[in-house]
Amino acid sequence: MSKSNSLPIKPWCPFCGANIPPPVEPRQRKMDEFKLGHCQCGALYVSDPTGHNVGAAMVECLVRACDDNWDLAWDLDADEDYLTNRLDNYDELTHQIIETRNLDGRAVRGVLYFVRVNNDIKELSAEINKEGDKKAVSPAAVSIPAMEPLRDPARKKQRATKLMVKELAGKEDIQALVDLCFDDKRTIRFLQRLLYEADYDQRMRYIDVIAQVLGRYSTRNPGTISDLLHRLYEACSDSAASHWGLVEAIGAIIAQRPDIFGAFTRHLLMFRDVPATRVSVLWSLSEIARRQPAIIRDAPFYCLFNMLKHPDPATRGHAALLFGLIQATEVRGQIKELLDDNALIIVYHKGRPQTISIKQIAQEALQRIDQKGENNESE
Repeated sequence: MSKSNSLPIKPWCPFCGANIPPPVEPRQRKMDEFKLGHCQCGALYVSDPTGHNVGAAMVECLVRACDDNWDLAWDLDADEDYLTNRLDNYDELTHQIIETRNLDGRAVRGVLYFVRVNNDIKELSAEINKEGDKKAVSPAAVSIPAMEPLRDPARKKQRATKLMVKELAGKEDIQALVDLCFDDKRTIRFLQRLLYEADYDQRMRYIDVIAQVLGRYSTRNPGTISDLLHRLYEACSDSAASHWGLVEAIGAIIAQRPDIFGAFTRHLLMFRDVPATRVSVLWSLSEIARRQPAIIRDAPFYCLFNMLKHPDPATRGHAALLFGLIQATEVRGQIKELLDDNALIIVYHKGRPQTISIKQIAQEALQRIDQKGENNESE
């Protein structure tokens, strides 16, 4: 993520964009002198405070990501089995990025080196550890989709145009759009333009296409999509700008890759009280909850409880949908009060609308909540 600022800034994960905690001394000192950190998206990072031992830091970080299995680490292929990134001008003492490279007369030359291995390698590492009667330790319990295969560097690259991107999106040709993203990064900007489609049904279809394309592209270039999410949030915060499709796009993208972009979820709550984005926030959170309900439960979702009694039917219905998806026993009684609500609303999923009554949404939500109670009793 590009951050040019003369003031000190907090370090962030280049894969998911989330702020990261300071690296600490490993519990078991097996290798070198580097401090180690874990991002919630599954990436590992080590700190080289001098910037002179980056090579050793790279090796240690990769081996740590493989659960200290040296043989496995040496067999991995960069860009295929794992991704790397780094933050320069890092000051380990204050846990800040100092772009001026000088803090109170002290030179700052540190480096944070990041490694993120794909899901297959994590599973293989765990199996190897189990076979050796060792405790399998995974950096993060997240599900990471298969990495997008590398494109043939010798192939003729396409040049993206606004018309080409719009036509491919209209056909929902995901494969062609993913290929185009790798050929021409302007494709992402042209996809973003589709959010200003006036027809709401078509806009929601575009959003579903955008999310699928960027979800696949992010397996190779998560930092690019992280930057996009930041820009979308900034546009949402601009009171003079139109919010058409922005909140929905954020939610759909996070829903595709909650493993790395889940940290962006809680920021959606900032727009919950804005009339133009209230339902969009609830819809976005619901899409994320379909993939990873724990992310919503980790956010302060209790601030949405009052939405179940909102005078707007779409707000009530989408709130009931969300709380059903996360099995929120805290609001079971309030959802039960919606069993007599026959108002019809439109709920979008995978880009397609479905007309459904709030009563039906409430019934399905209660079934999910009661199922959670039954599971708890059986345990």
